[in-house]
Amino acid sequence: MKLQPTIRLLGRTLAGAALAAVACCGPCGAQIPTYNVGSTPTGVPFTFLDVKTNTIQGAMVDLITAIGDDAGFKVVVQATPFSALIPSLTSNKIDIISAAMLINASRKEVIDFSDPVFPYPEGMVVNSDDNTPYKSFTELKGQVVGAQVGTVYIDFLKKNGDFAEVKVYDSLADILRDVSLGRIKAGFGDEPILKYQLSQNPGFKAKLVPTYEPKMSGSVGIGVRKSDTELLNKINVSLARLRANGTLDKILAKWHLR
Repeated sequence: MKLQPTIRLLGRTLAGAALAAVACCGPCGAQIPTYNVGSTPTGVPFTFLDVKTNTIQGAMVDLITAIGDDAGFKVVVQATPFSALIPSLTSNKIDIISAAMLINASRKEVIDFSDPVFPYPEGMVVNSDDNTPYKSFTELKGQVVGAQVGTVYIDFLKKNGDFAEVKVYDSLADILRDVSLGRIKAGFGDEPILKYQLSQNPGFKAKLVPTYEPKMSGSVGIGVRKSDTELLNKINVSLARLRANGTLDKILAKWHLR
């Protein structure tokens, strides 16, 4: 007889636990969304393959991870060649582009970009023995120059420069190598990346031209599909918050971009 209240109490406790479990299948038990992020293995210090860990690292990886932490989603970073970033996004192989990709009109026709993350111009590299104070690529008329595949520089140089040839390279490291060896007169690419690679590879017989006046200054942005307006809004809100609280500056300083 004395056990009946205890049994009834236990029954009510178990029933309450069951109801709580069902309730948590709603918002409190919702899974955190995970997005596949495309980042290039050759864009140091923005994105690059760390051979020690076999993972993609860099400023844009740190940034999209911080944005995910702030906005409430997880990211899985995938190594993706620069030229394949936009096709991979539009074909749903990845959900976000977080790399050293400049915002421009032609790309905005295909994908949407976040608010600008980091403004930077193009740079021009020549052999270390070349001390000509170049101001414009037009001074290289009739020469062979190079730029990386998939970048805005290829079409721009072909349309606006009177070169013997615009060679297309898989990476900036390949461009620096051929500039060092005298195979091309000059190379063009993102100035911060060129500067970083030269600082990390003193063996290259190449240098940035300090007198060069950029013609394609722009800003890096995070890319999403045009249909993903809600995701874009989350990214922009978190990006603004990270900029305001100093997190963005800390990330850029970590990678010597400040």
